Amino acid sequence: MKPIEANNPQPGVGAVGLIPTDNSAQSILQFSGAWVHGAAIAKPVEALIAEFDSAQKPRRILLQTRNLTGWDSRLPTYLIKIIDWCRREGVEVDASGLPEGVQGLLKLARAVPERTDARRSAHGVSLLADVGKSVLAGVQDAKGLVYFIGEAMLAGWALLRGKARFRPVDMLLCIQDAGPSALPIVTLISLLVGLILAFVGAVQLSMFGAQIYIADLVGLGTVREMGALMTAVIMSGRTGAAYAAQLGTMNVNSEIDALKTMGISPMEFLVLPRLSALILMMPLLALYANLMGMLGGALVTVSAFDVSWLQYYNETRRAVQLHDFTVGLGKSVLFAVLIAIAGCMRGMQCGRSASAVGDAATSAMVNSIVYIVVADSVVTLICSRFGI
Repeated sequence: MKPIEANNPQPGVGAVGLIPTDNSAQSILQFSGAWVHGAAIAKPVEALIAEFDSAQKPRRILLQTRNLTGWDSRLPTYLIKIIDWCRREGVEVDASGLPEGVQGLLKLARAVPERTDARRSAHGVSLLADVGKSVLAGVQDAKGLVYFIGEAMLAGWALLRGKARFRPVDMLLCIQDAGPSALPIVTLISLLVGLILAFVGAVQLSMFGAQIYIADLVGLGTVREMGALMTAVIMSGRTGAAYAAQLGTMNVNSEIDALKTMGISPMEFLVLPRLSALILMMPLLALYANLMGMLGGALVTVSAFDVSWLQYYNETRRAVQLHDFTVGLGKSVLFAVLIAIAGCMRGMQCGRSASAVGDAATSAMVNSIVYIVVADSVVTLICSRFGI
């Protein structure tokens, strides 16, 4: 291994030199010059490690500094890679020759071991490997979903028997968060959706002088589909992702493990209040969204066309029947279950890092929207098949 001159470093250059010793089992690495960001490094750490790999490995390496003009985090980062290589190869490292500040940073860096899921892998994989991983992940997710639904059903059965263990105050807080706190965004979105439906219908109906039937279009579209669907999409992004983040953070902080240690079921104590609150609030929010949607359609129809408020009201009463409300409310209950399951399941399955919490929240929102769209399609097909 060719040594680098370390005693007389060039200005503004961080140098590392291998100092010859009488003992072949021991090597001295000497660092000198400016080890700061922006300064050049005489030898990258990868090249230095490659030289150690190609030569006879020493049993012990001493790390020293001489004529060190300055250093920052660049020097400890360089040293950590060398120390990691020494640990993998079974080489002893002596850092007593380094400045006290560098030694302190090295100890802090090794005080807490790095979590295995805290860093994203930068290694590329083949397309076939990606497909295989996606299939295996899908199968694993399906198993986890079935298992989670089964546990949720058992927790619900315990609630019906009066044996579920959770705090009523948690239920009230979840109701507050999933109900009244969501009214502003539900009001805005539902009103705008009603306006959009009215404008879309008016483009065609006004060509035939049938502006009065905008009330039919908006009323049926809102009550049967858009009211429950838009409310579910809003709640999936607002509440479902929040559930995943809350439970994921509790999982990171080992709070869920603490509940299990105390003999308290996390499904009953954490999931059941959130699931019940969403099931109770979603039908009410869907009804409110129906009202706001029809109000938005009425604003467009009355202000832009020759239709009075009374005519719009009477036409809406004639077009929208009780079974239409029933279909919409049934969908809202189903959507509430799907949102709560997606959010809570991803939160309970969350990893042990901050990035895992973000991934859980994102995955909960995506999964809940997919579940909602698929369930809405299935229910609509069933209703169409049976003429409901």
